[in-house]
Amino acid sequence: MELLIAKNPDPDSSLPYLLRLPLAGVPILRARDVWPRTNAIYCHPVADSDWHENPDIVERIDLRVCERRGAAIDIVASRSRENRSQIVFTKARGRDMVFWQSPRTRKQSRPKATPSRSKASGIAELEIVVDSHERYAYRFAQQRVRIEKRTLPCGDYAVMADGKIIASVERKSMNDLLSSMTSGRLRYAMADLASLPRAAVVVEDQYSAALSSTFVSAKDAAEGLAELPVRYPSVPIVFAQTRKLAEEWTFRYLAAALTWIAGDADAMSAARTIPAKQSVKSGPSNTEIRQWARKNGYEVADRGAISREVRESYAQAQPSDGTPV
Repeated sequence: MELLIAKNPDPDSSLPYLLRLPLAGVPILRARDVWPRTNAIYCHPVADSDWHENPDIVERIDLRVCERRGAAIDIVASRSRENRSQIVFTKARGRDMVFWQSPRTRKQSRPKATPSRSKASGIAELEIVVDSHERYAYRFAQQRVRIEKRTLPCGDYAVMADGKIIASVERKSMNDLLSSMTSGRLRYAMADLASLPRAAVVVEDQYSAALSSTFVSAKDAAEGLAELPVRYPSVPIVFAQTRKLAEEWTFRYLAAALTWIAGDADAMSAARTIPAKQSVKSGPSNTEIRQWARKNGYEVADRGAISREVRESYAQAQPSDGTPV
């Protein structure tokens, strides 16, 4: 199996080479170079007739892999260096285009994806509980969501059924993910999430960003991110690439979990009730104690600490129902 590269017989063409791939249905490609070493190479498909009977072969590259996967063709050469590349069929500026790229030349993906405004799992309006401690929380402005803010025992976004949490999502930026992973906090958080019927961690970045961090080595990041899903297989870590896509994924995931729980009564046994807020009795203010002390012959300063003797006397003077006297 070979990739054949020949000289383009058309002297007026700005693409001096022809590529012939050992795949049926793939056209002959005109190309600017014989391998994508420094930049992605623009290619132009042409008719098979452009490949002459006796072409001027420039290079024959033995291939171990040449397979079409969707809109791309994966190419792996039988050599130790410059052996991996990909030919991508895409659209740009409204027309079909073909690029030949390698891992070295491939640019970081910057998706122009727009979240769908359609219902999630057929739910007309999804009610999402957002942790009241969540900073810069998702607003779900483009999704059909009703938000309720409460203190969640685990995760940042959750859905409930019969007053119990059935699914929760923990949101992480890349910096937060790495710092909580290296400090050990993430392990405890995932253990808590694993107690729910469904839970996940969503990251607002790509996996590759974890390996290029300036404060965690690529080895430590890779091993930590591999260990966590093995330790907690029921809590996947999803790299959603951007904040907008992480918000959309969270919305869809929680809706899918709510739909799933409706058909699985046994799963409700692992659901968790949100603890009710306990009312905290507020003690008397220093101003109230000072007023009582002066009224009852105690000397107290206008500022500073109030003595223990005065506080105890004040407490003993109060009736059992707590009404100040």
